[in-house]
Amino acid sequence: MFTGIIETLGRIKSIEKERDNVHFTITSGITSELKIDQSVAHNGVCLTVVSIDNTDYTVTAIKETIEKTNLSSWKTGDVVNLERAMRLGDRLDGHIVQGHVDQIGQCVAVNESNGSWYFTFRYDATLNNVTIEKGSITVNGVSLTVVNSKLNEFSVAIIPYTYEHTNFHTIKEGTIINLEFDVIGKYISRLNELRK
Repeated sequence: MFTGIIETLGRIKSIEKERDNVHFTITSGITSELKIDQSVAHNGVCLTVVSIDNTDYTVTAIKETIEKTNLSSWKTGDVVNLERAMRLGDRLDGHIVQGHVDQIGQCVAVNESNGSWYFTFRYDATLNNVTIEKGSITVNGVSLTVVNSKLNEFSVAIIPYTYEHTNFHTIKEGTIINLEFDVIGKYISRLNELRK
């Protein structure tokens, strides 16, 4: 389980395809603290550390993960948000994040507003994921509060600290992002479906 509070940024050093799997090697300031088999969220995708080499570590993504997330668009040199799994007893500063991306979305607008930014994202509403005003959403692994909730679109407000310390500074119109919707909302939505 994660919180959506990004610890640091990593940079993709290399990408290697092996049959249906893809190995991503990432350079990070927290590599020395990682262990083999440890879970780390990469842009909100929970991946397992399979090898460590000095400041670099490698994770492997299977075909389903590649198809359902934005990992297929990752390139060497890209910056990714990193968060290690929370420890029992830690403060839950963000919200409950599973590291299981529900679907991708696309940035449709970026607007600066007196030193902060509003990002608007659109997603496929036919997959039955929903947002609510002032509810929680995870965008590329970042725990955020929804504003301007619509059927297939929502916005988030980004303060300068978040803009600089996550990869939000790389997101522009057209950028594909990972979305994990609020787990409580997903259960409520599923219960409503079953009642019908």
